[in-house]
Amino acid sequence: MSAERDAGPADERDAGVSAERTGLAWRRTGLSASAVALLMLRHAFEPGAGSAIFLMVAVALLGWAMLVGIAYRRARGLRAWPPRPGQRTVRAYALVTVVLAATGTMLVML
Repeated sequence: MSAERDAGPADERDAGVSAERTGLAWRRTGLSASAVALLMLRHAFEPGAGSAIFLMVAVALLGWAMLVGIAYRRARGLRAWPPRPGQRTVRAYALVTVVLAATGTMLVML
């Protein structure tokens, strides 16, 4: 019995589908960043919020804007043919995410 299989229609793969899935994942990540930014914005409306909290919220909203911008750029790169590699955008997104997490931690501790 041969280990080889005949290549049929079920074995054919569409390279665009994986790029589409990745683009949708970037979109979901941008939406989750929006939810986190709204949760951080809530602290600015508490009674007695000082200037330190306003500064933290401003940094958080700046981080959110950067995350959404990076995700949009990466999704555009995935729509190109052939899809462009995204090592720099992934590293930038990870760095902004870490800064946003540190800002959120400090915001909760104040």
